[in-house]
Amino acid sequence: MEKEKIYIIGIESSCDDTSAAVLCNDKILSNVVADQKIHAEYGGVVPELASRAHQQNIVPVVDQALKKANINKEQLSAIAFTRGPGLMGSLLVGTSFAKSLAYGLDIPLIDVNHMQAHILAHFIEEENYSKPPFPFLAMTISGGHTQIVKVTDHFNMQVLGETIDDAVGEAYDKSGKVLGLGYPAGPEIDRRAQLGNPKAYKFTKPKVDGLNFSFSGLKTAILYFVQRETKANPNFVKENLNDICASIQYTIIGILMDKLKLAVKQTGIKHIAIGGGVSANSGIRKALKDAEHKFGWTTYIPKFEYTTDNAAMIAIVGYLKYLKKDFSDFDVMATARLKI
Repeated sequence: MEKEKIYIIGIESSCDDTSAAVLCNDKILSNVVADQKIHAEYGGVVPELASRAHQQNIVPVVDQALKKANINKEQLSAIAFTRGPGLMGSLLVGTSFAKSLAYGLDIPLIDVNHMQAHILAHFIEEENYSKPPFPFLAMTISGGHTQIVKVTDHFNMQVLGETIDDAVGEAYDKSGKVLGLGYPAGPEIDRRAQLGNPKAYKFTKPKVDGLNFSFSGLKTAILYFVQRETKANPNFVKENLNDICASIQYTIIGILMDKLKLAVKQTGIKHIAIGGGVSANSGIRKALKDAEHKFGWTTYIPKFEYTTDNAAMIAIVGYLKYLKKDFSDFDVMATARLKI
């Protein structure tokens, strides 16, 4: 007997990317993302500009997602959307649109936690990709988030540690700003790090108890280091940029891996899944692969398009919730702060 075809559209608008994706059961039919170039001029996301751009982008993005999936809106089984966490103005655009579409089509509405979605992106059906078995440890690293989560089931998650101040992506971007690099700086630091000496300069790792992270002290240390060295030699950054980037990246990866090793030691779980935009970083991927050989871990890294903010991860959570008949009321509200 043929399996019932469940079509879910996911809508993601938590920050500066407007995205819509269509799934048939756990398989992706389309995943459309409209990014907002305007923020590069300001060296970071401007919330008011982001919400305006979402309003302009959401209708064409959803339309394109349906066309690429080769289905019409009447075939949809449910609408999934990001409820939070994120920028309030941006979330409101996606939430309002999702409610209107679900109401107009008279189909279920499913609210999704953005942080859960980063983790559950690993359950999108892909050729030659093994899904992590339960229980596993998930490390989500992005511009807005850094946390380690113990995942016992799709919706049974426990945060073991998280940043007490800035996220890892923010540490990359702020360091890049100090070095005169563009926004976002993470990919450029990663590229240059591969050309430099990671042990050229030593930055102190912050001392934080347990499995929590802190990056604000590191950002300050890098700022003072650059100011001090530039005072002595105005061309210091230009002459040593690759080595500086390599040293910054080496320190950040060291912080992440130290906490991950501690989490494995405390839980005994050796299945490690990573997500979030910073998981695209080549240094982090290499460190995880090295850990597989050194510590006997099994690591799970999804396709690049599922690591950054995208609607495919929202749609897969929508599908898993749909199977449980876990639907939302139409009075559900977007929320900027939302815990797993």
